[in-house]
Amino acid sequence: MSRPMLRAFATCAVAYLAAGAVAVGFGAAIGWEHPIAVAAGADVAATLVVFGFSRAYDNSSFYDPYWSVAPIPIALYWMLVPETPAVSVGRQTLAVALVSLWGVRLTFNWARGWEGLGHEDWRYVDLRQQHGRAYWWVSAFGLHLMPTLIVFVGCLSLYPALARGTAPLGPLDALAVLVTGGAIWIEARADKQLRGFVASNRTPGAILSNGLWSLCRHPNYFGEMGFWWGLYLFALAADPSWWWTFVGPLAITLMFRFISLPLIEDRMLARRPQFAAHAERTPMVVPWFPR
Repeated sequence: MSRPMLRAFATCAVAYLAAGAVAVGFGAAIGWEHPIAVAAGADVAATLVVFGFSRAYDNSSFYDPYWSVAPIPIALYWMLVPETPAVSVGRQTLAVALVSLWGVRLTFNWARGWEGLGHEDWRYVDLRQQHGRAYWWVSAFGLHLMPTLIVFVGCLSLYPALARGTAPLGPLDALAVLVTGGAIWIEARADKQLRGFVASNRTPGAILSNGLWSLCRHPNYFGEMGFWWGLYLFALAADPSWWWTFVGPLAITLMFRFISLPLIEDRMLARRPQFAAHAERTPMVVPWFPR
């Protein structure tokens, strides 16, 4: 690894260590009693620290790994401060292990593709051009705080599984493990196939249309959506009265389907002429046999 990249990773590590320290300090100082409120306040505080680094280095991509990093300490905190000692240790172990596996893999996937402090996600670059001097307001609320809120709402499914629900392990837990673990595998497999295609493709405008990518246009996003719905199954297994936490995976699904994916699709249509025909015969997200 080159020295500039080492410095870039070191700078990013400092940003996230600072964010973690502020989150812990904020959580200890605010005096709120409920663990959900404490985690929410600490999450926002950490996000603002990361935003400070984004602003200082003029690069909103400082926030990119936050999506996969934040759920791990949130899950660990809730597991360590349960409302009742009767919470299933087995369910706690399964849920935290799957969240950690997902978070570490996704963060590593980001790290191997990161190009350093001089690179910013193309979507952020487009927003800069569209909003001009107002860009940093858009970045603060749209690129930092909004995703933090959506991910936190998605994490609410973990709370009954880690801190409140007293139901013993059962068939619904097995389904939760199957869905969540399967979603992690799908996302990892899709990312691996995409990396291989990018590394080996020499044809301008070519598209990836084999493997999982022959069954839908965005199998990596299908895996990501499935992961959050799998966590919701843990909530139902632990305490069915927390059924309302479906708003978390639903919000994440809607964000991907109606914000993230349309942006990617428009970019693909503009840059890769073969993509229009591929889109005609291949579903967008839910895998199915090509038409």
